[in-house]
Amino acid sequence: MIGVFASGERGRRAAVELAGFLGPDAVVPDGPVGPAVRRLWPLLGSAVFFLGTGAVVRLVAPLVRDERSDPGVVCVDGGFAVALLGGADALAERVADVLDLQAVVTSATADSPLDELVELLDATVEGDVAGCGEAIRRGEPVLLTNPLGFPLPAMPDNVLASGHDAAWTVLVDDRVPKGPPKERVVRVVPRTLVVGVGSSTGVPASAVSAALARLQDEGGLDLRAIRAFATLDRKVAEQGIADALEDWGFWHDSTTAPLLTYPGEELAVIPVPNPAELAIGIPSVAEAAALRGAVELSGGGRVEIAAEKAKGAGVTVAAARVLPRGRLALVGLGPGGADERTPRAEAELRRASVVVGSEECVAQVRHLLRPGTRVRVDGAVRLAEAGAAVAFVDAGAGPVVTGPVRADVVRVTGVTGQL
Repeated sequence: MIGVFASGERGRRAAVELAGFLGPDAVVPDGPVGPAVRRLWPLLGSAVFFLGTGAVVRLVAPLVRDERSDPGVVCVDGGFAVALLGGADALAERVADVLDLQAVVTSATADSPLDELVELLDATVEGDVAGCGEAIRRGEPVLLTNPLGFPLPAMPDNVLASGHDAAWTVLVDDRVPKGPPKERVVRVVPRTLVVGVGSSTGVPASAVSAALARLQDEGGLDLRAIRAFATLDRKVAEQGIADALEDWGFWHDSTTAPLLTYPGEELAVIPVPNPAELAIGIPSVAEAAALRGAVELSGGGRVEIAAEKAKGAGVTVAAARVLPRGRLALVGLGPGGADERTPRAEAELRRASVVVGSEECVAQVRHLLRPGTRVRVDGAVRLAEAGAAVAFVDAGAGPVVTGPVRADVVRVTGVTGQL
């Protein structure tokens, strides 16, 4: 939803005129500006103010919480349309074009597409993100490589899947690139790995740490991709394991890399690539625990061994990978107005690289779509199963998909109060 706010009769006439150009999701609230802004702020995707810049800053400052969730703010002040907050450059340019003003935009107010990518993949990023983001905004060719096939948000047309003349490269992978580091490469490291740990009683932390290092040095895995650890339930009390995880920076926050535990009888029946005759009667602890943990975190999706077991003094580790799947968001636009649309529905539309729906439905949400978003009239399930991030929009309470879908499926309430 785009809120257009103005005070005074002249300002409201201009606001109503602008709202007509911005589309059906633009609303001009009645009443005083302050209470209207505070009431609608959680629902807004963008906001335009026909007020002085200073007044707008004082008005929205108490409401600002997070740069990724706050609405973009444009201020119409004198002969200018100023992008004030939250990546509102494109909206400022559109407002300026409609009202015959001069747009005031800066790269500091525009979120880089890389920021969205990192957030959606829950990833660690390495490299000159600001420099690469600026190259994308300037329209320079940027190569994006995605060897594991993660569902990515829409990207501008100059972000390419292939090409040899790109000055920048964005690599989305949980593995460490071979060879010396290269300039103008931004690495995005999603958290995909579950590391299984098996050990003898009383194993020292130094041995566990050395084994973890081998996953990176010999297995080629970036340990920043670790999402969880897993082991035999009776090993949870091993102080050496706990100390090693803390030494590596994992264990200080158990929500970042929790330690999953499983009983021996559960691990004993998991097929592993390198079974052994262990004294405890289980063919594997490290590989079996890694696979079991990956299956749990995938929600029933596909997993694979990312690095076979590496042995140390009294310890064995192995890594399993949660393989990426496409995403299908079912968004019901419902009977409500644009001012009732939920932030979750708008967020799903922004994160999609493909939006599927009738021409009428897509027209209602087109202003929310990111540059580079593809629009289709059908094929939502097929596209999601092929690995894309898809939003399927429908005018009713929500689209209906029958049968199993080999992708992550989420159903989103389109408007507040909708059942």
